Amino acid sequence: MTRPTPTARRTRTVPLPLLLPALVGLAFLLLPLAALLVRAPWRTLPDQLTSPEVWEALRLSLVCATAATALSLLIGVPLAWLLARTEFPGRGLVRALVTLPLVLPPVVGGVALLLALGRNGVVGQWLDSWFGITLPFTTAGVILAETFVAMPFLVISVEGTLRAADPRYEEAATTLGASRFTAFRRVTLPMIAPGIAAGAVLAWARALGEFGATITFAGNFPGRTQTMPLAVYLALQNDPAAAIALSLVLLAVSITVLAALRDRWLTPR
Repeated sequence: MTRPTPTARRTRTVPLPLLLPALVGLAFLLLPLAALLVRAPWRTLPDQLTSPEVWEALRLSLVCATAATALSLLIGVPLAWLLARTEFPGRGLVRALVTLPLVLPPVVGGVALLLALGRNGVVGQWLDSWFGITLPFTTAGVILAETFVAMPFLVISVEGTLRAADPRYEEAATTLGASRFTAFRRVTLPMIAPGIAAGAVLAWARALGEFGATITFAGNFPGRTQTMPLAVYLALQNDPAAAIALSLVLLAVSITVLAALRDRWLTPR
């Protein structure tokens, strides 16, 4: 006889020692967002958001975040499959290194990218001398910096989905004559598509909000490397109202991302 699966019970009675810290925590998270809305220059907001500088920063942010997400998908999905489906020495260490950008200060990531891909970097010097490719302080540098900090979100999401997927479907496909790559493309990818989509959305949102690695590796040049977070930082020093307006745009994007992920992660099961 199969035992019923236990489900978490909700209660309407909350102990006071738990209720008070919970309310303080909720207020701590919501107060800055509420202050942003209260202090927003609503009357001048249309003029703030229709300036050419804002649209240029927004366009560059969307283009770079989308390109960084595409690059993360191209190399991150195979990496997630490698971590989830294969056994090799040092796999735990590789997984730790893959997730390192999640906890690494973004500025440190930007410095590391400079040391690796700068003109005098470990790899960058050869790119410059052999192919004439210079990555720092370019739009391509923005994309690489955003990929560096955003790809771990994709890898973690896809690896978790792969571990939850039944590998016997792949084994059955290979038994019927399909190659490992064909089984991955025709069987595994459709099964893990929701996890890939969720990871891509998270990676895109993380890339859109990246600041530290971008300003360190790519600089803050309007029209070339100045994304929305960098524009907010620059505006905060000269025009606080414009900084608030730009922040509202990024807040709206974040809410949209949460709405897109609601059915996967935010709905209680």
